[in-house]
Amino acid sequence: MAVATRRPGFTLVELLVVVAIIGTLTGLLLPAVQAAREAARRMSCQNNLKQLGLALHNYEAGLRLYPPSLVWPGSSTTDASASAVWSAQARLLPYLEELAIGAEIRRQIDQPYSTATLADGRLIAGLPIPLLLCPSEPRTEVRVKNGAAEYAPLSYGVNLGTWLVFNPSTSSGGDGAFHPNGKLRAGAFTDGLSKTLALAEVKTYTPFYRNRAETDPSLPAGPTDLCGRGGQEFKSDLPTLGTGHTEWVDGRAHQTGFTATFPPQTPVTCQRPSGTYDIDWTNQQEARSLTAPTAAAITSRSHHAGMVATALMDGSVRTVAATIDPAVWRALATRDGGEVIGDW
Repeated sequence: MAVATRRPGFTLVELLVVVAIIGTLTGLLLPAVQAAREAARRMSCQNNLKQLGLALHNYEAGLRLYPPSLVWPGSSTTDASASAVWSAQARLLPYLEELAIGAEIRRQIDQPYSTATLADGRLIAGLPIPLLLCPSEPRTEVRVKNGAAEYAPLSYGVNLGTWLVFNPSTSSGGDGAFHPNGKLRAGAFTDGLSKTLALAEVKTYTPFYRNRAETDPSLPAGPTDLCGRGGQEFKSDLPTLGTGHTEWVDGRAHQTGFTATFPPQTPVTCQRPSGTYDIDWTNQQEARSLTAPTAAAITSRSHHAGMVATALMDGSVRTVAATIDPAVWRALATRDGGEVIGDW
């Protein structure tokens, strides 16, 4: 008579316990892995801003002034299509590692960016520039028209000041580090280069209102003030995917700038039939009116929790918490406001 022998193995209960332990450990590990990845992306983002800050210094060292946000002769509203209107970011590319693209921009700077191409026929405006995109930004796709790349987005806007960007009636710019036709030298930054913002993060594909064309646009009392002011929407209703900060070549405020009207990450919500949107607002596009001033609430936003990365005019890079005092944030955006800024 054969003797039954026990084979070693796991019981069902033991197997379930092991699976439960592995599941618990995985649940504990994943947040740590995600946090490590975000930390790496945040460091890479700050490095991009560091490179842009160095390019800004090289630009100033070569030309003895800082780039304008755009150049517009201002004699008519059709000048914009005939003149460059290239962004400050585009003007910095020759001073970055994007030497081939930068050389073509330098050669074609007096042509409309909408027709500027590389030797192979590709539109420069449709080329994604990795240095201009934060690794944490999920929306980096290029805008396409008729099957061809037309415009590529960016994650870093130049400091256009606190509210007023440009007054075409007087050809005067705002209080920021950049403005249309700007020829600012280092001496114009009496607040100090280390106390003045140069660039800050913005989100790609931001919905916006524009061209309300008020003759004397007042500073909004708060974020809820702007939706009611309205203006032209990109379509009859704000699209699910807005197109603010999707054209790195375009020097207009809603594409390549930010203002310090509100602190970073401030929601500027607008209810529309198609949903709720976090918007930017521009009274008038630059180079589209001979009289209406460009005033804008274009908020610095990022996909980093509770903060944005910034570059200062001295080339240093700092993160700024969303909880920063609004007065301090605005003071950092002015070049000659005379404010005394301590630790921030």
